[in-house]
Amino acid sequence: MTDNKATSLPIYAEELNKDMLARLARIEGQVKGVAKMVEAQRPCLEVLQQLASVQAAMKGVTKTVLRNYLERCATDAIRSGEDGVYDELMDAIYKFVK
Repeated sequence: MTDNKATSLPIYAEELNKDMLARLARIEGQVKGVAKMVEAQRPCLEVLQQLASVQAAMKGVTKTVLRNYLERCATDAIRSGEDGVYDELMDAIYKFVK
């Protein structure tokens, strides 16, 4: 399943793709802002607050990709009877429930 044998392209619907790219661009801006805060010697609590915002935004994108994985990639692989699909599915889930 890692090489998308059973998943048809596009993996992400056009609207979802646009949304995720916009969210990632905002996150990129947030990370650059945090770097500027560190460079400017901003107080730790201010930096930590911004880092928490970045983490929350990343978590949102992660949930979106994981849902898409479950709806498309894993479902396609299960339907095709691809070997190891349940192991890959569990690995993907465990990466984010730690």
